[in-house]
Amino acid sequence: MPRPIAARIDGGALRHNYLLARNQARRGEGRARAWAVVKANAYGHGLLRAARAVADVADGFALLDLEEAVRLRDAGIRQPILLLEGFFEAADLAVCAAHDLTLVVHRLEQLQMLRRASLPVRLPIFLKLNSGMNRLGLTAAELPAVRRELAASPAVSAVTLMTHFAEADGDGGEACITWQLERFAGMLADWPEAATWPVSLANSAAILRYPQTARDWVRPGIMLYGGSPFADQDAASLGLKPVMTLHSRILAVQEIAVGERVGYGGTFVARRPTRVGVVACGYADGYPRHAPGGTPIVVAGQATTTLGRVSMDMLACDLTDLPAAGVDSPVILWGDGLAADVVAAAAGTISYELFCALARRVPGVEV
Repeated sequence: MPRPIAARIDGGALRHNYLLARNQARRGEGRARAWAVVKANAYGHGLLRAARAVADVADGFALLDLEEAVRLRDAGIRQPILLLEGFFEAADLAVCAAHDLTLVVHRLEQLQMLRRASLPVRLPIFLKLNSGMNRLGLTAAELPAVRRELAASPAVSAVTLMTHFAEADGDGGEACITWQLERFAGMLADWPEAATWPVSLANSAAILRYPQTARDWVRPGIMLYGGSPFADQDAASLGLKPVMTLHSRILAVQEIAVGERVGYGGTFVARRPTRVGVVACGYADGYPRHAPGGTPIVVAGQATTTLGRVSMDMLACDLTDLPAAGVDSPVILWGDGLAADVVAAAAGTISYELFCALARRVPGVEV
């Protein structure tokens, strides 16, 4: 039989989270549409699996890779598909046109390539402005050239404006968002035509806390998969449901005496007689190697903690106070019954990384 580790993927929970995101964006009289952000193999959940879960309700899908966009089209997805980093070379444009893709444009050179392209159809673009995150986006100094390129380009159809918030998930979120919105508006102040274009601003954190940013299109990412974007608020309190549950079983049990050690480096030293459960899960499965001893884990429905270092294929946990647990007992590493955000915080990371790091060798099981 195969190793007992698997990732259970709850499509119903993903659908719930998508609808919650869109409803949040439509508070009041808003009519925002929502991209289902499925980049990075749907945050490790499986691109096509995630797309199927929301195919009948999603307004569109957003991702990075041209190849993944083509896979969605080949799978029958007909909604708009947004390439969040746009295209990388002129040769990509023919593929984009053939598959009716929407492009983020964040560099002047991309507009120049579009102007020179000979395409059978015009392409919609999301024009990304750098309002202060300083990652991707056109600057105020570049906008005169941008306007000239757009005026001269036969390849561009509809234009939507976008930017990305740097601190919507942080303590200074409101002040930073206000500052970025002011910069965004200032960049467009002498461009009357731009005032008529749709706008896309909000990520998961902004959707949940700053409804004034919803505008025309929102871009929920981590919240679709049941992760909280906030360090100070858990996913359940936001109404989100876990989508991925990483589960396994106990492979073996060791009974050790006071003073004995566990695992590589012997970083755990028993201070009492200890029952050690060995779990079929390690860093080669995507569990973070840097997760320290004491990271939460659930065995046979009861909370306990890990012991010592995480190995490639195994990790150890404390069964001393769980007398009914033993070989073949079920284990939850994160998900339903143990929030991924809790495990991530213990490991000094974020749930995004846990999900995206899930290894290919771990089978995904749809429920």
